[in-house]
Amino acid sequence: MKKKLLSLIMTGALVMAMTACGGNTAAGGNGGSGATGNGELTGTLKLGVIGPLTGGAAIYGNAVANGTQIAVDEINARGTGFTIELNAQDDEHDAEKSVNAYHQLQDWGVQAIAGTVTTTPCIAVSAEANSDRVFMLTPSASATSVTEGKDNVFQLCFADPNQGSASAQYISDNNLATKVAVIYNNADAYSTGIYQTFKARAAELGLEIVSETTFTDDTTDFSVQVGDAQSNGAELVFLPIYYTPASLILQQAASAGYEPKFFGVDGMDGILTIEGFDTSLAEGVMLLTPFSADATDDLTANFVKAYNDKYGEVPSQFAADGYDCAYAITAALQFYADKNGGLDVTGMTAEQLCDILIKVFTDPDFSVNGVTGLGMRWNANGEVNKDPKAVVIQNGVYVGM
Repeated sequence: MKKKLLSLIMTGALVMAMTACGGNTAAGGNGGSGATGNGELTGTLKLGVIGPLTGGAAIYGNAVANGTQIAVDEINARGTGFTIELNAQDDEHDAEKSVNAYHQLQDWGVQAIAGTVTTTPCIAVSAEANSDRVFMLTPSASATSVTEGKDNVFQLCFADPNQGSASAQYISDNNLATKVAVIYNNADAYSTGIYQTFKARAAELGLEIVSETTFTDDTTDFSVQVGDAQSNGAELVFLPIYYTPASLILQQAASAGYEPKFFGVDGMDGILTIEGFDTSLAEGVMLLTPFSADATDDLTANFVKAYNDKYGEVPSQFAADGYDCAYAITAALQFYADKNGGLDVTGMTAEQLCDILIKVFTDPDFSVNGVTGLGMRWNANGEVNKDPKAVVIQNGVYVGM
């Protein structure tokens, strides 16, 4: 098996590499056009991003857009003849607006989409993209319903079942607690899906869930949920939720004098950047995530430096997801070019590129090394296979566990 190294130099010193592994079997046909006969990947890819750039979930959308932009800048700086034109559209975490954003990208001539960012909008957009045959690689929409029945939709993030079961496994393996409370959003597919698989795995592992309480998107008072966990003696509270309600739960637990361990998932990444939030309340909070900004490997260190240089902050997991999406799509196109005598993407239809990307992403010889995982591979259901990492918040920063 040979390896194709995608490398670049940024500002003379920054080196970033992502690897696509190839075998002896071609990934598929030539998509109807685009073969150049020279084995090179050339042309300009029109790549769209859809996510909340404004509104309550804007931390997620802007992080993905910024991370994707960093990758695009690096790819374009290589001077290989292949470039990416990026178009990020705001959906305000609203399904209808997300579909409208998708149609705007279609009018622009989008050829592939790194999105959408959040789950409910992605379910709506993925149905449209499946009908139109537009390839989607979502950085962070993790519900199984995002990809179910849609061969053109893939996830760079862990699917909800994986997050729930992996969280229960980690809590059990590390003896973090025997009595657990769960607070989840029953109006949100992301939260509910993780809760369900967490509950099933916890039962198998002998973790006792002593309190199960819910809330909806409009909830701001969590005193009942916190009180129930406290009165039932929960040593750990599992929060398969986004960072905004999590911040309120931490505040209200502190006010009640309740100090359990708190354990979350990737949706809580961003809690340290909430304006006005006392980050000391998050001290000791643990979460599973595919990315840790304090990792010392060159790939992560270079990405963190590039992101901080451009945006003046440490990248979150969502920024890393966006970054890896752009590189994974590029690696897939290069993989195809290697096996099929080259590829010029300029002028190719979204449907033609969709066929190519589906074949490559489901090829067992294709893998990608990224900042969110090494040797990432995808199955026919669009799910990624990579190892999660656990981080803990210490002194206002995420630290690998």
